[in-house]
Amino acid sequence: MSIAIIQFGGSNCDLDVLHVLQDVVGTDAELVWYKEENLDRFEGIVIPGGFSYGDYLRAGAIAARTPIMNSIKKLADEGKPVIGICNGFQVLTESGLLSGALTTNNYPKFRCEPKFLRVETTDTPFTSKFKKGEAISVPIAHMEGNFYADEATLSMLETNGQVAFRYVDAQGKVTDEANPNGSQENIAGIVNTKKNVLGMMPHPERASEDILGSHDGLRIFESMTEFISQS
Repeated sequence: MSIAIIQFGGSNCDLDVLHVLQDVVGTDAELVWYKEENLDRFEGIVIPGGFSYGDYLRAGAIAARTPIMNSIKKLADEGKPVIGICNGFQVLTESGLLSGALTTNNYPKFRCEPKFLRVETTDTPFTSKFKKGEAISVPIAHMEGNFYADEATLSMLETNGQVAFRYVDAQGKVTDEANPNGSQENIAGIVNTKKNVLGMMPHPERASEDILGSHDGLRIFESMTEFISQS
């Protein structure tokens, strides 16, 4: 098993993800520069956070149009797990692998703080180690994390069980106060219709060891690697 961690100019969470996968989870992972076009040797993909290409045009817009995305789409079509974290989520929406868009926070300010998320489904390769409805603590770090989709898309996401995480309070309740960026329906993460592509704004790699204050995010990577090993 080997997981590719995609590096674009401006990625800055790639080494954090590499540490978690290699040293904490104990799986094989490799940093892959965006100019590589053949990813067939990998069983999973992580597009990490950062500010790819300085967020020019729109966050994730340039990275989404690089040739490596064709290989990522191929692996996704084959059913292999792909996760985009923060800027990676933006790349996935810009590339069409996920629905909706990420826009500027309703209060246009960079937010970096722990947030509670409610696990909305365990029926994905990334959430199998959680309990549905469980509230977990995972930090955010973004200025363009405001999830937007039209009403038809929101309805589809709900009907198909594609909402993976929502921002909630400590008791697991969806409130306006718990929403850090104005995301519709407090959405913090979604999956595609096949549920093998996940985009989430919070950073699970920053909540994967006790020394960081939470290890709730670790189960996302453990779920992913378990799914790969059983495939």
